Amino acid sequence: MSDSGIGGHFYWCTRHHRVETDDNVCAARHVLGPYDSAADAENALQRVRERNEAWDAEDARWAGEDK
Repeated sequence: MSDSGIGGHFYWCTRHHRVETDDNVCAARHVLGPYDSAADAENALQRVRERNEAWDAEDARWAGEDK
């Protein structure tokens, strides 16, 4: 991996609320990722929300609670 982060991975840091690279990534407990691009890392929380909503809807459907 290069020092510039090119070809490396990107992470969303939940502690600092920023994109981080392999070169400056916080401890694993504070990050989401790895992602292939800074844009994907920056959108990590939105993706988490969307997945949680989909899983909650599926749980409700499975339990017979769907509307």
